Parts: sequence; C-alpha cells; structure tokens
Amino acid sequence: MRKIKEVLRLKLFAGRSCRQISKSCGIARSTVADYLNRAATTGLSWPLPEDMDEAKLERMLYPPLLVIAPENRPKPNWSKVYKELKRKGVTLQLLWQEYKEDNPDGYQYSRFCQIYRSWLGTQNVVMRQEHKAGEKLFVDYAGQQVGIINHVTGEVRFAEIFVAVLGASSYTYAEATWSQSLPDWISSHIRTFNFLEGCPFLVIPDNLKSGVTKAHRYDPDINSTYQEMAVHYSVAVVPARPRKPKDKAKAEAGVLLVERWILACLRNRNFFSLSEVNEAIKPLIEKLNNRPFQKFNSCRKELFETLDKPCLQPLPRYEYEFAEWLKARVAPNIHIRVCDHFYSVPYTLVKKQVDVRITARIIEVLFKGKRVASHCRSFTKYAYTTIKAHMPRKHQEYADWSPERLTNWAAKSGEATKAVISNLLESRPYPQQSYNTCFGVMRLGKNFGDDRLEAACARALAIGACNYRSIESILKKNLDKQQLPGTEPTQKVVKHSNIRQPSYFH
Repeated sequence: MRKIKEVLRLKLFAGRSCRQISKSCGIARSTVADYLNRAATTGLSWPLPEDMDEAKLERMLYPPLLVIAPENRPKPNWSKVYKELKRKGVTLQLLWQEYKEDNPDGYQYSRFCQIYRSWLGTQNVVMRQEHKAGEKLFVDYAGQQVGIINHVTGEVRFAEIFVAVLGASSYTYAEATWSQSLPDWISSHIRTFNFLEGCPFLVIPDNLKSGVTKAHRYDPDINSTYQEMAVHYSVAVVPARPRKPKDKAKAEAGVLLVERWILACLRNRNFFSLSEVNEAIKPLIEKLNNRPFQKFNSCRKELFETLDKPCLQPLPRYEYEFAEWLKARVAPNIHIRVCDHFYSVPYTLVKKQVDVRITARIIEVLFKGKRVASHCRSFTKYAYTTIKAHMPRKHQEYADWSPERLTNWAAKSGEATKAVISNLLESRPYPQQSYNTCFGVMRLGKNFGDDRLEAACARALAIGACNYRSIESILKKNLDKQQLPGTEPTQKVVKHSNIRQPSYFH
C-alpha cells in the first residue's frame, strides 16, 4: 500500500509521468497504470482523506470478488468416471455424452472436463497416473528378504521377493525365489501370467541385469532370453528409465504394500523351505487384493475382474521353455564350445560368430537368424558331438576313425609305431585333435617303408621326440639307420676257414 500511496502522490500532486513514476518507485509502467486506473474508478484524489488507512484503501482499490452461487446441476460420479476412463477406448467425450443423455440440463462438455480435472487434482499422486485396463504390468524385487533355515545345518539362506502389479487395478502378485538370476526372473514372469490368467501388453521392469543387459535412457538393450520370453507371450518390454522412480511408481507402491501387509506379518515365523514361504504368502496376497481402497468403494480384486481381466491377452497354448543365449565362434575343427562340450557346425561357418540357444534338452546354433545346426544336449564334459554332414567331403572319411582303430593300424608297422601313435593320442586333451598328426605319421610309412618307420619311431621314443616333425626329420636324414643312443654296438661273427678257432691257442 505504501507504493500505491507514493504513486498517487507523484501523479496527483507532483504531476509526474508514468515513466518517471515507474523509475522512481521501481515498478513496471503497466503496474503504475493499473494503480491509477483503479484510483480513477473509485474517485480518489490527493491528499487522501485523514481517516483513509491502508486497509480501507485496499478494500476500495481491490474490492472482494462476487461469490457465485453453486450450480444446481446434477453432478457426475467422478470416481466412476475415473474408473471408466481406464477401459480401452473410453474417452471423456463419450462419458459426457452418456451423462447428457441421462441429464439434459447437465454441464456442457468444456465445464464437464474442467470440473473433472479439478477433482482429479485433489486426489493423491498415485491415483492420478492413468493406466489403461490390461495394458501395463510393473515388476520389481522387494528390498526386504526372507530367511530360510536349513533344518540340517541351521544355516540361514535369504530368498528374494518378486512383486508384480497391474497398472489399472493395482492387482498384486508376489512370490519368493532363491535369487534374482535370469532363470528365477523368467520363471517368476511365467507364474505371474498364469496367476493373472492372461498377458498384459507391456511389462515395465527395473534395469536389473537379468532383464536389461545395458541400461539406457532412450534405447536399453534387453536380455536375449527375456526378449524371447516376451515374444512368446506377445508382450513388449519397456524398462523404466534409469534414476526415474516415477516411471515405475506402481511397482514401488506394490513393493511397499507387500513389505507392510505380507512380509511384516511373516516376520516372527521360521521357514525351512522355499515352498513353505510361498504357501504362507498366498493367503496374504489374496487378503491384500481384497482389501478396500481408502478413497474408492472397491478393492483390487474387484477392479481386476471388471477392468484388467477382460482386456488381458490370452495365454499361449504352450508355456515358455527357458532358454539361454550366448555367442560363440566356430573353431577350425568346425566345433563350438558350449558348457564345456563341443558341438559341430557346418564347415562353411569356420571362424564365423554364431548365436547359440541353450535349453534343457536342445542346443540350437543360428547364423544371421537362421538355424544351421541342432544337437541333443550332452552333459559330458570335454567330449565331442559331431554330425558327419557338417564336415568337408574329404574329412568325412575320418569320421569313422577311433583311437583304438588308429593304434591297431599302427601296430601293423611295429610296436614302436604303435607306441608313438598312442603317445600322440594321449598328448592332447581330446584324441580327435591328434588324428591329423597320426595320419601324417602313418603316411610316412608309405613313403619310406614300414621298417624304416618302425626304426624312426623307436629312435623318437628313445630321444623323447614323439611328434611328426621329429620322425620326418629322422627319416630324411637317415638317422633311423644309425645305432640308437645308449645301446651297445652289435658285433657280427664272421666264419672263415683261415680264421683260427679258440681251441688253436690251447
């Protein structure tokens, strides 16, 4: 009010311009003009009357607004409007038309929308999030764990609590798993879909490693197994943005409710198995879903039955079979290593990178999205599973060979050759890796003869050089014809008539 008085004094008494008054009082010219217009409307002059205090001046310049009587029109049930908007395809205009049909003297569309938004603004933040029926499922793990006692050793192992919440109805599911690893993560999703008896259109997870390989604000990398599971159930995975908890507010609220109404109720119980924990969770989940809302005359179960369930996608005919994915490079021996076992791949893919899909029973190899090989899974470590058709034609003849057949073949040249071949087969972790070397040694017998090969192998054994290059060098340098090191030279007995016998000297 002091500035208003100063403005009136400078204008009505000193005759200053609005620009000068603006600079003097440090206010905008538009504000100065507003003060003067209000004073002119009320007929104020300078000097002000002696009984004019600041409160009276304020009442004259800023009279109270007229109170508009409340509209005597039928009011819609805004809670019902909010609930109906969650249905797919339902809009405010459609609900207004239905309202006007029942109430011809009711609000017009613009006023209807204005009052609804005003009502919506008075509700809590969680309620104001709009989720279409059957559209979104929020998933996360609770921060609290449940201890499970080993009844033999007394050791306590902690289980994780998986939580899933539907967006429209807040219908909640929870279960205990041993870990947050990929198999448990996928299995929890499958059991959630079975619990809901249908599939949502979107799954909103947090950025844990089991679901998101590489978190990113705009383009996260989804784990291959998680993506395959999503395709099987016709759902899309849309991870929440990193460090944006509002993106998964439903999951955060669901976790909080599970911790308060389920885990807190189990705090004094001792559990001895994972199944025992899940059996204890089931009735508490049902109780939570039947618990009435504070601001709505309904519960999660009721909203799920009326809103979400009719809009969920049907479950596929077959349940998803868990499969892990990895990348492998085809070795020159046309095999890839998967879980310490070796599986063959077509020879045309040597040195190429392939994708491997691993299930409990099958190993599938894919190149550029096309399956190029399939094997029954073997759990024998460091063994080979080979399909003959994967080999080049000139190598396919080797497929029928075995270590026993090679040693029997080498025995035809002699015991030393057999010993060398056995030594070569045992020198590698896998006998198949020595086959080519063994074939090379046996071919030396064709070039130099079996007798010389036997002698060369005997020398290689004596000097500890049992390899192809050493045996080949021995044969080329004719070392096989020399006396073996460490042996006495043999003297040849010559019989002749001119040679005196020992008896001559007695």
